[in-house]
Amino acid sequence: MYKRFDVSGKTIVVTGGAGILGSLYCTRFAEEGAQVIISDIAGNKCADLAKKVSRATGTDCIGLSVDLSDEMSVVGWAKRIIDAFGHVDVLVNNAATKSPNFFEPLESFPLADWNEVVSVNMTGIFLAVRELGRVMAQRGKGSIINVSSIYGVVGPDQRIYEGSFYDDMGGTINTPFVYSATKGAIVAMTKYLAAYWGPKGIRTNTLTPGGVYSGQNETFQKKYEDKVPLGRMAEAEDMVGAMIYLASD
Repeated sequence: MYKRFDVSGKTIVVTGGAGILGSLYCTRFAEEGAQVIISDIAGNKCADLAKKVSRATGTDCIGLSVDLSDEMSVVGWAKRIIDAFGHVDVLVNNAATKSPNFFEPLESFPLADWNEVVSVNMTGIFLAVRELGRVMAQRGKGSIINVSSIYGVVGPDQRIYEGSFYDDMGGTINTPFVYSATKGAIVAMTKYLAAYWGPKGIRTNTLTPGGVYSGQNETFQKKYEDKVPLGRMAEAEDMVGAMIYLASD
């Protein structure tokens, strides 16, 4: 049974690897003995995190900068990975972005912001799986894990956002239309990839978290928790077991 949680020796690529959840996934993978390629648009943060995780776990993590909205950046990033490691066992499509007007209401949401979010949340996954997934297919083995959201599956109850904001950011918060749209698209892409590459030995799954605590004020927490049978928001650590399971054989 424990082999289902064994990622030792695997080469694992995590996009958005320098973020709150991404950095945790990278750390836990390394603790379990995986070779982790921490990828993020924030190149310095990637490099610093890779050094920190390597020292803490005794593994050889590396940090690689990539702009998932730029095709040539993704092509070059994938080439560096394959040139260095020869293959990829697991691709975790965790990256997502917030545009400057991310929390603007739908009625006034700028097209430029829509395009910016789509270019990472959707197009970035397409480019990553095109470049690295086909290498997995040639090898006949691999796991692709796409990180979606509860709001890619259900519509958000707008009432929970009244009086809600991030303690460290200020301003009201909501779940933008573009966020739900792109996270729903991730579910659809996952279904397609599972059917398309499944016969070639590639498993494709989504990890679909509910609301994760990340500094929301008490008003939001209370309203959200009232809708959750467990009576609490998720913590980042809650996702780790499922992530490791999906990455294992």
